[in-house]
Amino acid sequence: MGNDGGSIPTRRELVREAARAPSTAQVKEAQRELQEHHWTTCPLSHKPLIRPIVSDCVGNLYNKDAILKYLLPSEEIEGISSKADCEEILCGRVKGLRDVVELKFEIDTEQGQHPSAKHDKREGWICPVTAKQLGPNVKAVYLVPCGHVFSEEAIRQLKDDKCLQCNESYTEENVISILPAKEDDKQLLLARVQKLAEQGLTHSLKKAPGSKKRKKGANGDSAETEGAAGKSKSSSSEKAATSRSNTSTPTPGASNGIKNASTATLTARILEEENEKKKRRKMMGLNENLDSLFTKDYGKTNNADFMTRGFTLPAGSRK
Repeated sequence: MGNDGGSIPTRRELVREAARAPSTAQVKEAQRELQEHHWTTCPLSHKPLIRPIVSDCVGNLYNKDAILKYLLPSEEIEGISSKADCEEILCGRVKGLRDVVELKFEIDTEQGQHPSAKHDKREGWICPVTAKQLGPNVKAVYLVPCGHVFSEEAIRQLKDDKCLQCNESYTEENVISILPAKEDDKQLLLARVQKLAEQGLTHSLKKAPGSKKRKKGANGDSAETEGAAGKSKSSSSEKAATSRSNTSTPTPGASNGIKNASTATLTARILEEENEKKKRRKMMGLNENLDSLFTKDYGKTNNADFMTRGFTLPAGSRK
């Protein structure tokens, strides 16, 4: 090869500029886009976030119906990702409804006056104190156990120990950041949950299932008498519950042990939809039109072979 005027370019000629690290502005813009996605989309169902919305211990947002579908015993349920994908997203933080808190947003009734409302048709949420629109541009927090949502600025300035919406008491460690961007904030929230687990409590400050708290008396003895009394109380309550179940009418979700009426209704609706889908699948398997295409006497007569599958040859047609 030569004398044709051609040349072989070297790497130095091809790669004139080395790859540059992203600037601070580019990093912030990428973080803002990621935050906006998490503020508008449920990571389990990949659908828009619509109330009722729940949050786990690290401030991630989910549709409540997606969490309920994940907690159902079925291996595969339509409407959410596979069980393995959901477990990878949740990282073992949600094992029941006690591990999430339902959030109570203040609805922006004047959303039409905002410039972004022309392009954004979703429901708007605002802080009831500062009236700022909650989203990726405003740091938001919610209180446990009531679940009311405020801007971080409002909670920091007021420095109160009672919720401004429902007047329920809370402590500083139970102010949970929504979608925290800093890793240090996430580690603080995880440390809070670990501390609550040692006390036999969940993220929602409800008692963890199967946890037993032992108290020592003044003499240093364990409260065995209290345990016996608790067993007697539980047995009496079970008898009372059985007597009530024989006389009262059942409520939706009572068989699943769900006490919240809205959660029980939502769970019953999801189970009903799954049962309807299973019935439709069974009906398709018993379709008479499909069965009529194939004969049930195949192989019983001498006139049938694989070429005449589905047909019966008339007598005397074969020579």
